[in-house]
Amino acid sequence: MSSSQPAGFLVRIMAMIYDALVVLGIWVFTIVILVTVSGDAVVGAWVQSLLFVELFAFFAYFWIRRGQTIGMLAWRLRIVSAEPMTLRKVLMRFVGALLGSVCLFVGYLWILIDTERRSWSDLLSDSQVVRDPKPPKKPKDQPS
Repeated sequence: MSSSQPAGFLVRIMAMIYDALVVLGIWVFTIVILVTVSGDAVVGAWVQSLLFVELFAFFAYFWIRRGQTIGMLAWRLRIVSAEPMTLRKVLMRFVGALLGSVCLFVGYLWILIDTERRSWSDLLSDSQVVRDPKPPKKPKDQPS
């Protein structure tokens, strides 16, 4: 029996901020490599497309491999689903996240009114984000 509870709005936003910082670092690394190789500024749709693919790849890798991103791990969040995360489910989750973000974050504010605290990405991917309880503290060794 799991004592995990549906993840609330604030903790999910905090995990998103952590993930945004990691993705930003990946993007900076990519741009530095591209500028170093080309010797000039890199601009255009191809660069934006590359960064978008990196964004999807980041989430797809972690959602499929671990069921949680780095930010989710830090906040003890994980994705649960009746079926394993597939590329199709990841794509639906990603689309839901994009739609939820560009619509003034209504897709995430949805967590506040949904009885099971699901966002649009949860609904589209038939999954749910839960928060695991803190692990029990280990007793400190008694001095001898």
